[in-house]
Amino acid sequence: MEGIIFIGLQASGKSSFFQERFFATHVRISLDLFRTRNRERRLLAACLETGQPLVVDNTNPTRDARTVYIDALKQARFSVVGYYFQSQLSQCLVRNQQRERSVPDVGLFSTAKRLELPTLEEGFDALRYVRLIETGFVVEEWNDEV
Repeated sequence: MEGIIFIGLQASGKSSFFQERFFATHVRISLDLFRTRNRERRLLAACLETGQPLVVDNTNPTRDARTVYIDALKQARFSVVGYYFQSQLSQCLVRNQQRERSVPDVGLFSTAKRLELPTLEEGFDALRYVRLIETGFVVEEWNDEV
């Protein structure tokens, strides 16, 4: 049983990455879809109860935001993998304007200001870097030096 937590700015490619890599195998947990934390918690609980692999597709910029999911996943005996989406704020702002439902720029600035690099000490079993390039996504092993 696997729980994946995405970490990154809005418009950094998280939802597109989910579609490409996890759509057929994992349930997507996202505030963009459910609009309320209550609905999100209910789906998360159902996945944990049934052992359904899942991806938390939110910005999850801080350790505190991630801890809620990590603790729940660990308690349900899931392995926890974090995917950190490396991105430049300027590139995300451009991509955001091209979205059907863009986020106000202030939202990206706020997330960028709060964004904390994840660490294995948070409880992740593994961490990965994801970069969006012209030809698609590049996934790399975590390196604390980067």
